Amino acid sequence: MKLCWLDIRNVNGAKEAIVEEAVHQRVDAVVAADPADLETLPPTVKKVLFPQNRPLPEKLTPADLVIVEPARHGEPAALAQQHPDVEFGRFVEITDADSLEDACRAARHDRWSLLYFRDPTKIPLEIVLAAAAGADGSIITQVADVEEAEIVFGVLEHGSDGVMLAPRTVGEATELRAAAVSKAADLQLVELEVTGIRRAGMGERACVDTCTNFGLDEGILVGSHSTGMILCCSETHPLPYMPTRPFRVNAGALHSYTLSADGRTNYLSELVSGGRVLAVDAQGKSRVVTVGRVKIETRPLLAIDAVAPSGVKVNLIVQDDWHVRVLGPGGTVLNVTELTEGTKVLGCLPVEQRHVGYPIDEFCIEK
Repeated sequence: MKLCWLDIRNVNGAKEAIVEEAVHQRVDAVVAADPADLETLPPTVKKVLFPQNRPLPEKLTPADLVIVEPARHGEPAALAQQHPDVEFGRFVEITDADSLEDACRAARHDRWSLLYFRDPTKIPLEIVLAAAAGADGSIITQVADVEEAEIVFGVLEHGSDGVMLAPRTVGEATELRAAAVSKAADLQLVELEVTGIRRAGMGERACVDTCTNFGLDEGILVGSHSTGMILCCSETHPLPYMPTRPFRVNAGALHSYTLSADGRTNYLSELVSGGRVLAVDAQGKSRVVTVGRVKIETRPLLAIDAVAPSGVKVNLIVQDDWHVRVLGPGGTVLNVTELTEGTKVLGCLPVEQRHVGYPIDEFCIEK
């Protein structure tokens, strides 16, 4: 979980509603320039005082943490000795090589570093994160909107420890909190037993090309029904006649479900460039990957029937070709044309029915 700081220093008419939303959404901290704006906050929210371009108030309470500009307010370590009941952090605005070095130093040594990068490039943030690898402090990056926050959370695959956002409207605190939550919870995979293989005639199948290389035991979950899916292998492993394409999964017929972020399902036919799908490995570890394109072509199809230990029946329709593969226990790579009754494959059994891709608890039968 990434840290979410809400900056209310320049919020005007909607301040009370924004603060109420922030408290309800359990943001990690509220940032104010006036200690009076922090007084009514509950103890569940960290109270951060940031008197940017202002003198440091004589009375710092009720602040839990004070972010200072060292050139104006003094060094955080010295201030902490004067005010032992309050934490202090450092603000650095990165505009050139010297201020970038200041940010790297702060990230390595200070308990809290609040960073503002003037230019839109994320390379300076990458440098700071690399310099601070293994350090105990927390890096908070000031962002302009929720979209930038999502990018900052993913820089160098680790991201900033948190972000500070100045909301413009009610609702942004909710969006920020949602962006800070990991969108790829690990899954509980099960071993399914193949009960039948049959040719299913001609139809359209979808190859999902992503912007990421898959691991050797990684692919995407695909199934004809929302309640049961099989782990389809990427084209990472060599085969005769074709070069490897480790970014691709020959996933299945275009009607099939696959899992995407936030537990939602999508039809393979509705995936588009820039969309998101869930990459899953043989241990159930998952991550959100970006779709580069979806290639839909007419091919002969093969229907695979399987059953879970619980009795749930699973169906997957894929291209009828030796190059198409699924994953078995331990990440075993299985060519679909060589599956037989009794073969074990890995799958997932989402428990909810679906309405426009979202999980919903309602009566529904899929055949």
